[in-house]
Amino acid sequence: MEFLFADWLGTPAWFWLAFIGLVVALTAFDLGVLHKEDKAMGIGESLKLTAFYITIALLFGAWVWAEKGADLGMKYYTGFFIEKALSIDNVFVISLIFTFFAIPAKYQYRALLWGIVAVIFLRGAMIAGGAALVEQAYWVLYIFAAFLVFTGIKMFFSNDHDPDIGNNPAVRWISLHMRVTKELHDQKFFVKVPDEKTGKLVNAATPLFLALVVINLADLVFAVDSVPAIFAITTDTFIVYTSNIMAILGLRALYFALAAMIDRFAYLKYALAAVLVFIGSKIFVSDFLLDGEKFPPVLSLGVTLALIAGGVVFSLYKTRGQPLHDPAETIAPGTVN
Repeated sequence: MEFLFADWLGTPAWFWLAFIGLVVALTAFDLGVLHKEDKAMGIGESLKLTAFYITIALLFGAWVWAEKGADLGMKYYTGFFIEKALSIDNVFVISLIFTFFAIPAKYQYRALLWGIVAVIFLRGAMIAGGAALVEQAYWVLYIFAAFLVFTGIKMFFSNDHDPDIGNNPAVRWISLHMRVTKELHDQKFFVKVPDEKTGKLVNAATPLFLALVVINLADLVFAVDSVPAIFAITTDTFIVYTSNIMAILGLRALYFALAAMIDRFAYLKYALAAVLVFIGSKIFVSDFLLDGEKFPPVLSLGVTLALIAGGVVFSLYKTRGQPLHDPAETIAPGTVN
């Protein structure tokens, strides 16, 4: 049993195994018990499931706090809330992707689930690469920090625009190199269809698979912001990875509530921009103004929560009176009721 206590990326192996076991159990429970059948999720169910995932994430943070100390526990919570806030922009893009491919609400949850399974591995690869870079050259953190400040300033002054999903290189490549059906086949990503020339059954991708690919590519783009943000808080690989994944796990549940009221978060991007600038700036403040002393984690968490909460409250106030749009009552464009 010595391997359980062996050091792996700065943390005993049993910590990693415990986390992986929790993720597997939550995913199996979600897919095998809560959503055995494909059905649309209403706002009420979405909020309840979101509350469940947030509770699990907070309890996991309490365990990290108890086992690894208050400093890392505070940094876990800071990373979790930053990733959770940044994911709201991701929800908007995912909603556009589902609309473009005419994916009915009852199939969206399954696509999100498998998308998040892929994200668990993709984020792991990105975080492992980032950790290796930082370990070899600490100055890489300054690049991360400068990038966050630049991204925050750019976000603050940028105009919102819808991504051109139809011209996405991955969509064009798949369409040219694979057979793609024009219609959905329930929740299936691949189906057998007759070849136009020979009549033999051949494999073909469905629009649901294309949506899944584009969703994962969109997450990689968003990870370019979120991964440096958490590295700017801590270089502990366990905290970086677990805070990211725990925030993402509940995204599929939160999606249906946020998709219904995404227009009411019109001003949140300014708060997120301020968070990115703050997180990036505090590395320079700590190293050059505080003579290398750590920026107080409790202050970092407090400022982050205050900015996010302020952005949410201000957005809801400015957009009060706008009706909600329940995804469970929606038929995606191009589908038949």
